[in-house]
Amino acid sequence: MKKRKVIVILVSLIAISSIATAAVLKYNKSNNKLENTIEEISDKLQINKTEIPDESSKVDKNENGIADPIDIVNSARKEVEQKTTYKDAYYVGGYPPDGEGVCTDVIWRGFKGMNVMIKDLVDKDIRKNMSEYKAVNGKPDSNIDFRRVLNLDTFFKKNGIQLTTEFKEDDINNLKEWQPGDIIVFTEGYQHIGIISDKRDNDGIPYVIHNWHPCAAEAKLSWFQTPIHGHYRWKY
Repeated sequence: MKKRKVIVILVSLIAISSIATAAVLKYNKSNNKLENTIEEISDKLQINKTEIPDESSKVDKNENGIADPIDIVNSARKEVEQKTTYKDAYYVGGYPPDGEGVCTDVIWRGFKGMNVMIKDLVDKDIRKNMSEYKAVNGKPDSNIDFRRVLNLDTFFKKNGIQLTTEFKEDDINNLKEWQPGDIIVFTEGYQHIGIISDKRDNDGIPYVIHNWHPCAAEAKLSWFQTPIHGHYRWKY
């Protein structure tokens, strides 16, 4: 009987593994539902996970019982859940309507989760230090300045903690440098910005919450092929 049970278990594991492999071949990496399914299968197969220390801030300034970095992540993730459409446009008043936006809108919407209004802070800093914001070019526009990648890069470089821009997916010490709520900026080839998620894969590689065509999504940091220009952490 024991041998028969072992055989049944092995056959079941092989079947599950085959289904997972077929699913991976059929769909691309951007399918979040598929990723969750694969992770559930991995758990059933008892695949070992690389545990990365959680070194994110536990400060809770808005006193809602959730650490501020996680407030940022949870608020930003709503963009993914509702599949916010990528739409590049100019809005009087600055803020795009709910359900549409670009990569920079993930940032202010994320920070709004801990009651930090990025638009107000960026506008104020630009007024005081306009020469430091090259993208403004001496002509500030509060309707769009806080939604420009280069302006956010300058702002976080001044007001956040600058961290490593080198990503090593096989180095645990490097992986723990990427914590929930961190800001990541790309400027080479195209300008893009996102927020490091609290989600990691089995190898400890963090995901990035961002918005790119066609809509907001959560993607592994290792999937971004362009060099990382900036990596910042808010001074909680």
